[in-house]
Amino acid sequence: MPQLVVDDRSFPAIPPEDLDDASKIVANDWAAFCGIDRMTNHWDRPGWTPQHTAYYWMLTFPGQQELIEATHHCQQQIAEPALDLVPSDGLHVTVAKVGDTAALHPADVEELVRRAHIAVPSSFALTAHPLAGSRGAVRFSITPWTPLVRLHKTLATTGQAVGVPGGKPTAAFRPHLGIAYNNCDRPAGPVIERVALLRANPAIAMRIQHVDLVELRREGAAYRWDVIRRVPLAS
Repeated sequence: MPQLVVDDRSFPAIPPEDLDDASKIVANDWAAFCGIDRMTNHWDRPGWTPQHTAYYWMLTFPGQQELIEATHHCQQQIAEPALDLVPSDGLHVTVAKVGDTAALHPADVEELVRRAHIAVPSSFALTAHPLAGSRGAVRFSITPWTPLVRLHKTLATTGQAVGVPGGKPTAAFRPHLGIAYNNCDRPAGPVIERVALLRANPAIAMRIQHVDLVELRREGAAYRWDVIRRVPLAS
């Protein structure tokens, strides 16, 4: 099992002590969020022009009505100060970057998918916990991390075998599920105060039965994508 390491480019920089203990994961996320003084503009990312697209492995949640309803409730409570709310069909957990679309040959994409079908682990349960955040977003904490870290490692190793560019190493992976993006430089305190009021809301149970290879783009203040291949996880 890959070990997560302290990484200042990730958030939280310090991973939780136990990747399977929900209370420790949730507490670690919250402590990291409470430790920031200012929030930054999530969309201020070099290279993301309107024409830019990239391939990613993501978990998506079509038909997960309990998650959608919980998201809407939380979004209504944090709408002020103004944040860019994630639409219900835009909810996702980013697992691993594959590479910019311009850098990949279609044959490599097909080979990546073929190998992923063979290598991916079994389906697993996740829980989304209201609510925490980062410097650029408000988000659910996701538990447990072990199956997600294992999935990241599997997909990253598959990508290395095919020779795709890839993204962050598994050691820097920090799973989360965003519901709103911060769109300017602002004091973090008012956002943290609103999020704190939602932390007693019920957690949401989910079953993860597939991982999607998507072509990701930005449309205004939202991420949108086309599913290139849906890879089922064994039951």
